[in-house]
Amino acid sequence: MSDRGEEATEFWKHKTLSQMSNSEWESLCDGCGRCCLHKLEDEDDGKIYYTRAACSLLDITTCQCKDYPNREKLIPDCIKLSVDRPEYFNWLPTSCAYRLLSEGADLPQWHPLITGDRDSVKKAGISVSHIAKSGCDPDMLINEIILLPDSV
Repeated sequence: MSDRGEEATEFWKHKTLSQMSNSEWESLCDGCGRCCLHKLEDEDDGKIYYTRAACSLLDITTCQCKDYPNREKLIPDCIKLSVDRPEYFNWLPTSCAYRLLSEGADLPQWHPLITGDRDSVKKAGISVSHIAKSGCDPDMLINEIILLPDSV
C-alpha cells in the first residue's frame, strides 16, 4: 500500500482527534455499547464502576443507539464526546478508541477500522450485547455492578 493510501486509511495514526472530520470521528466508535452502560463513581477515590444496566436508548442486540441524533434531548445525562471536553474520556471504557487516542495509544487489533469487520468487536468479547440489561431500577444500580473483561 502506498504511503498516501495508508495515510488516508489509517487516519487515526496521522491526525489528532481535533483534526478529524465528523465522519472520521464517528467511525472511531467500535459499537461495543460499553459507554451506554450506567456507571457509578466512588466519591472517595473517583473510581468508575460499570453496571449491566443499559441506557434506555441502547438496542442491546445491536449495541446501537435507538435515536442517536436526539439522544441528548431524550437522555439529559447522555454525554456528547468532544475534544473540547477531555474530562469525559475517563468515563469511557479503557478499550474505547476516543480514550485510547487521547492518551496517545493505538487502536486495539480487534477494532473494526483495523479488521474491516463490524462484528470483530463481538468476536473479541468486547460488546455488551451479552451482558447489558434494560429496565434496571436506577436506585439499585449498586446491585448491577460488573467487571468488564480486559479490553485492550
